[in-house]
Amino acid sequence: MAYRVGIIGYGWAATAHADAINGTAQAEVKAVFSSRKLNEEEVSAAHGSSIKTYTDLDVMLASEDLDVVSITSYPNQHREQAVAAANAGKHIILEKPMALNWEDCKAIHDAVVANGVKACVCFELRYISQFLTTSRLLDEGLIGDVHYGEIDYYHGIGPWYGQYRWNTTVEKGGSSLLSAGCHALDALLLCMGNDVEEVSSYATTSKHEIFQKYEYATTTASILKFSNGSVGKVASVIDCFQPYYFHTHLVGSEGSLLDNKIYSNNFGLRDKKWAELPMAMADSGDVADHPYQAQFQAFFDALDKGEDMPRTSIGEALETFRVLFACDKSVSEGRPVKISEIN
Repeated sequence: MAYRVGIIGYGWAATAHADAINGTAQAEVKAVFSSRKLNEEEVSAAHGSSIKTYTDLDVMLASEDLDVVSITSYPNQHREQAVAAANAGKHIILEKPMALNWEDCKAIHDAVVANGVKACVCFELRYISQFLTTSRLLDEGLIGDVHYGEIDYYHGIGPWYGQYRWNTTVEKGGSSLLSAGCHALDALLLCMGNDVEEVSSYATTSKHEIFQKYEYATTTASILKFSNGSVGKVASVIDCFQPYYFHTHLVGSEGSLLDNKIYSNNFGLRDKKWAELPMAMADSGDVADHPYQAQFQAFFDALDKGEDMPRTSIGEALETFRVLFACDKSVSEGRPVKISEIN
């Protein structure tokens, strides 16, 4: 089936979404909503298709010429726009974070379910070679049962980075995890499962003047206790001066994975050195480098089958945000938080 897509919000992420959507086998961007007036000819030329522009979201959502919307607006607008899209019968691609509080995330999920539409959340790193390969290695038991894992997000988001312009406030950025570190948390849950019982989180902030503009703590470290006894750790560090680094270390009963390297008792991979794996790494915060097209292709393939998509469905993402808000609650209240408290 051919899917006609409208994009909500036309900023940096929207341009990456548009090109990725147009690169899939079934979909094409046909409309864009923006609060500012856009030149239709320029937008169409930029993406190689005929695109109608709107400044009234209700009018765009009422169009029978659209099947799917991709929401790339500010996070504090996600609930209103996603619920309206679901109520209009549109399938949804939703940029992370889902929303900036648990109630809004639940409202989006409930609207999707109630209206019988499908939705995915842009945890697109689940579709990068690094984590597709890691998932397969875990499934094949190359490092055995994982009892400890740490995935950390290091990416200095200062004035040199577009997101800094708006996400330094609690109103639009929310927290370090909501702003960016949610990718690391989500990746850890992908590798270790969603059965988290309790979290303990701590926060701090760089003393450099650039990061004083933030209204929330820019570095958090969270310890996750899983119901099977395993332990995980996630750091979200957006106030650093260093190259982007998505630190990944998984320790199992038969070996370990470290970024793009493996050490294993199985399959002759045990030696004095790590064995390097041929896979593309999560090594950039630039949306142009993100594997959106692979994720969106999986989404449209699932729509063809009338199924929820694998790996980044709205239901899967909701569980990541349940854990995330427990972590943020632990920071704000200075105590361990059980996941059952987020309901």
